[in-house]
Amino acid sequence: MEGNRGVWVFIEQIDNQIAAVSLELLGAGRKLADKLEVPLSGVLLGDGVKNLCTKVIEYGADEVYVIDDPVLKDYRTETYMRGVYNLCQMYKPEIFLYGATPNGKDLASAVATDLATGLTADTTMLDVDPESRLLEASRPAFGGNIMATILCKKHRPQMATVRPKVMKALTPESGRSGKIIEEKIGIKEEDVRTKVLKIVRDVDKKVNLAEAHVIVAGGKGLGDEKGFGLIHELANELGATVGASRDVVEAGWIGHEYQVGQTGETVTPKLYFAIGISGAIQHVVGMKNSDMIIAINKDPNAPIFDVATYSIVGDALEILPKLIEQFRDARKEKGGEVSYV
Repeated sequence: MEGNRGVWVFIEQIDNQIAAVSLELLGAGRKLADKLEVPLSGVLLGDGVKNLCTKVIEYGADEVYVIDDPVLKDYRTETYMRGVYNLCQMYKPEIFLYGATPNGKDLASAVATDLATGLTADTTMLDVDPESRLLEASRPAFGGNIMATILCKKHRPQMATVRPKVMKALTPESGRSGKIIEEKIGIKEEDVRTKVLKIVRDVDKKVNLAEAHVIVAGGKGLGDEKGFGLIHELANELGATVGASRDVVEAGWIGHEYQVGQTGETVTPKLYFAIGISGAIQHVVGMKNSDMIIAINKDPNAPIFDVATYSIVGDALEILPKLIEQFRDARKEKGGEVSYV
């Protein structure tokens, strides 16, 4: 453990496009590296990806470890795990962060197993103690009722997967200089046990909460499915996307694809309405980074008000019709669509 130094971020890319979560992690990793007074490094694997190193450096990395090989064209656990494992053995990082995406979670668990180290999954907060050099990886636990901070005291590297949209990417610095370190994969295509036969893109997804600019989300405080219909009406007037709490989804008022929170989508819209939502932590972790939060709840002590930009205390079933009427009148006055962001 004495020889392990540096903060690493796995740079996930698909079709030579860097995943947004990797840029977000570079921002979080930069803060950790500065506290520990060590370099921040990106780890980039793929085929024809060396040109992406400049972008990784512009977003905060001091150096990039890159393995560029045709065998890495498509993500496969066996090839990517081999490449990342070898880099860890050679350069010995003390902290290694991955995006909590399907590929990121798959890779992180495989690498952690082979390195015999710990892995904190679905982290929502990161910090580090400069004296002990321990990564403080926090995540909701016990159904989201508490926040648990997990430490890996006896093994290195300390590893965590981090949910998309919970960290902030740095503003890229054009022309920023850094070091690029090229290594070899050490495996040939004929030695790989799995083959990619076909990649099918899901192009029919109807709900894209993660990209929405305005979200109107409702909770059990709306009483029943009929009450929740007001959420759809308000969203329609605003040109917004509908969201929901876990309780609403479990009650069958709306599908799981609309769920915001720990077991749903993490969102960062410009405007988020939390209507009839109490503010349980499993929901809050999924929307607290919204630019503006407007909360409506009849309980003046509802936890949602702790993260709200503007709070309205009252019965949502009485307030919503008035809001809908106001927005409808505004749209008519403007002669059509009105932008609220």
